[in-house]
Amino acid sequence: MSPVDFILGLKDVVIERVERRRDIHVWAKPAQRPACMHCQQAPVRIKATHQRTVKHTRQGNQLMVVHLSVPKYHCPGCNRYFRHRFADIRPRLRATEAYRLEVFEAHEGGVSQRKLTVTHRIGSATVERWYQSFVAQRVLELSGRSCPQVLGIDEHFFSRKRGYATTLVDLKNHKVFDVVLGRSELSLRRYLSRLPGREKVKVVVMDLSETYRQIVRKYFPNAKIVADRFHVVRLVNQHFLKLWQQHDPEGRKHRGLLSLMRRHRWNLTDDQYSNLMQYLEMFPVLKALYVAKQRLMRFLLLKTLNRKRAKKLLPRFMRLIEQFANSPAKALANTLTSWLEPIVGMWRFSKSNGITEGFHTKMEMISRRAFGFRNFENYRMRVLALYGWNGVINRV
Repeated sequence: MSPVDFILGLKDVVIERVERRRDIHVWAKPAQRPACMHCQQAPVRIKATHQRTVKHTRQGNQLMVVHLSVPKYHCPGCNRYFRHRFADIRPRLRATEAYRLEVFEAHEGGVSQRKLTVTHRIGSATVERWYQSFVAQRVLELSGRSCPQVLGIDEHFFSRKRGYATTLVDLKNHKVFDVVLGRSELSLRRYLSRLPGREKVKVVVMDLSETYRQIVRKYFPNAKIVADRFHVVRLVNQHFLKLWQQHDPEGRKHRGLLSLMRRHRWNLTDDQYSNLMQYLEMFPVLKALYVAKQRLMRFLLLKTLNRKRAKKLLPRFMRLIEQFANSPAKALANTLTSWLEPIVGMWRFSKSNGITEGFHTKMEMISRRAFGFRNFENYRMRVLALYGWNGVINRV
């Protein structure tokens, strides 16, 4: 086979001639006769030949049209007939797989159906049909997967009528594992009870949701729960701002002070810290809470510690929680105590649900581009095809 034949991109096809008109027309034929597809014996003889025309990618701004000579073979051994099968062209289709994939990727990238009807000269219904075909093919390749060892679980809003959905994310490979409608144990019971490989899950990262904690304990018996660092830090800040509101309602409305209160001590300049301490001198209890909060933040931001180091820091962390328990922040201390083991697990684990929240942003963009979904299964298939797929389409 000459190097010119490889330009076409089709396997075992020889180019006979090329004509350039409005489109690029290529006449081609099979490079060699195959063995019998029934008995695998050779040689076979050509009984007849017919012409088949298919669209095949675009070269520049011109569409490439391939005219194939398709032989009909007869096998003397088994006395059966069959037509030639091409590697990258499925039977009875008028476009190659490369061309269909080109249309799919263009439409997935944001090119509208109306634009594709002009550039690729196919109907909008054909674009939708091809797109749904590749989406279904991707989801089919994902079926039967086992649960990942490191799992992120969180909720996101789906629609007003159907409510919330639960997202399961493979945090190790940064892929969406699945999307399930509902966020309660009752709505997720049927799915989780049939989930393959759930006993192999070692770590589950989640926010401080008691519902999800009970679900993980029941359906992932061997998993260790790790709290999401962002949600723990946000919880501490919310409690502190609420206490500030109680001590000084007018100062709480000051945007400059609010900005300083929310930051970590090490992110403040000397002048900013001096101004903040000058304000807190008027509220001794609030100042003590602020100092304790900064110490608590240093503990919450620790990660990738070994067992020995974490065991050494745990008593100091417990004493700090006791200080909060004897202060107006008693509610915060109770929450930290009830979630002590998942919070301490953050010290030894670097993954967080930031990956899951990032996927939620992308999933919102999918819904926005589609102007919302009525059918949850269509939404699920679209999410899995875009963010749960491994990136390789198996050729049929």
